[in-house]
Amino acid sequence: MTRPRATPTARTEKTQNTQPAPGLEDPDRSTQGPGDARTRARRSTWDTAPTPSLADLRHHLTTRLDPPARTWLDHALDEAAAHPGLHGPISVWELRLAEAGRRCGPAYADAARVLILVAARAGGDALTRVYFQGTADERRAVLHALPHLVSGPGALPMIEDALRTNDTRLLSAAVGPYAARHLTSHAWRHAVLKCLFTGVPVDDVADLPRRAAGDGELARMLGDYAAERTAAGRAVPEDLYRVLDLTESVTPATGTDHPHGKES
Repeated sequence: MTRPRATPTARTEKTQNTQPAPGLEDPDRSTQGPGDARTRARRSTWDTAPTPSLADLRHHLTTRLDPPARTWLDHALDEAAAHPGLHGPISVWELRLAEAGRRCGPAYADAARVLILVAARAGGDALTRVYFQGTADERRAVLHALPHLVSGPGALPMIEDALRTNDTRLLSAAVGPYAARHLTSHAWRHAVLKCLFTGVPVDDVADLPRRAAGDGELARMLGDYAAERTAAGRAVPEDLYRVLDLTESVTPATGTDHPHGKES
């Protein structure tokens, strides 16, 4: 079928509500539904950046936290390393996850929680407990930590749960490197559409150029979605055309399948 293309005016039109990029350094995004996003500047590169290494996260916090927060984080990491895994109804490191926002500030809490989860060597059971019993902030930290802690597809139920929500920060974390590696093509395509529907920038979708390249089924779904919005008199998100252009690109050569490096 012929996919609808926007006129030059439509292609340059910006929606008034575009969600700012989520991630480990964007504390101000609240849970929002479709149409509630705020204007943001686009990232300078189309390719998703590699997963931050643990050393990079630690250095980032060490150079930015004030002395009391650094002292607290060092203690929390030592404590988690000394008492890894689950211990009874709640482990001491789980308490530190809850404290991270207050101790480190919202700008650095995600990164601090990821480091605590890794120091605690949180396995599948621990991650599942934190995700399904924790706050939205703690669930997001679990999703960010998955590339560092889980090598196989066993954590996909958490990704799938996050993709069913309309919490844009949780959705953004869910479409990170772990999902890029392990979501089936069908589920991944629907995750991309969910981002378009809720206003999560597709810049947040890890490994998007590789996975979208040559994907005719994704192109068909995007075309159908654009046609539906046009028929309803609604604007087509500029991000949709960016992804559509990627589906027409050539699949990268073998050896570039994992631009984010080894999961550790």
